[in-house]
Amino acid sequence: MNSTSKEVIFQLLLHIVLFLFFSFDRNQPQIQEFKVVAFLNYALGALVINYVLLPHFFYCKKYLLFFFYVAIMVAVIIAVEELVLERIYYPDTRGKHFPGVVYSLLDVLPVITILAGFKFAWDASTKQREVEQLRTSVKESELQFLKSQINPHFLFNNLNNLYSYAIDNSPKTPSIILELSSVLRYMLYDCKEDFVALPKELEHLKNFTQLNELQIEERGTVTFQTKHIGSGYRIAPLILTVFVENAFKHSTASQSEDITIDIGIDVTDKGLLVFECINSFRPITNTDDLSHGIGLENVKKRLELIYPNAHQLCISETDTLYSVKLEMQLKQETK
Repeated sequence: MNSTSKEVIFQLLLHIVLFLFFSFDRNQPQIQEFKVVAFLNYALGALVINYVLLPHFFYCKKYLLFFFYVAIMVAVIIAVEELVLERIYYPDTRGKHFPGVVYSLLDVLPVITILAGFKFAWDASTKQREVEQLRTSVKESELQFLKSQINPHFLFNNLNNLYSYAIDNSPKTPSIILELSSVLRYMLYDCKEDFVALPKELEHLKNFTQLNELQIEERGTVTFQTKHIGSGYRIAPLILTVFVENAFKHSTASQSEDITIDIGIDVTDKGLLVFECINSFRPITNTDDLSHGIGLENVKKRLELIYPNAHQLCISETDTLYSVKLEMQLKQETK
């Protein structure tokens, strides 16, 4: 059932219920013909207000014109009732005199206000649903955009590394190609969903770390440790990858030796993931951009969108160490 059909049914039910209240008379159990005709007069007036004046004037912020035409519409409804209907149905009593503007308004306005008020509430509810759908669509589009920016960023950096090894005819070139192929397969095919299994994401992160570790060779050490990794949680893909990538760039860009990168991941009993990544560096000019690059900004936006009020990111820096600590509440796998 579409929204138009729902609104038609809603309006019909509303008119029936309102008519029963309007025509109910304890002393006269039968519905008088005048009550039917009078209510139709009100309903037609409300129809004009709801489907002509509201969309063309009130919703277009032409408030003065709206209230002006509503006043004219109410005057027409009163005129039809007092000058036509009552003279037809009560020619010898009510049809002989006009009871006054106040009395007529008190007779007409309650019905018109209820009918117009419910129409306004229906439109407001419909508009709110549209806004929520738009927000969801924008959020999904922004997430897809942010995720798509990670792949070219990663590929660009590692193709440069692969090119350097190929130029030197390094025996490690096949290993790099295999590692790169594994990582790209995951990024292009396995992480299309909004959330992936935690073990699968951490396996990718380990492969990613090993791939980047080839850049360091004998210039330092890299540690990658995981604890209490269960199989019942899911995580947004590629969230942690950016921090690891940033650590390698930060260290290798500023140091030629004594590089240290320590990566640790732990999951508590309540599904809180604690990720820590600490890398050494030497403060030089070009590392400022690395600490505030596009990848880091993107992952911050993704965390705000995917884990609102469910994550805590702390980035600290000393003269020789750059530290990232991220705590995030994981989602449980649905059975």
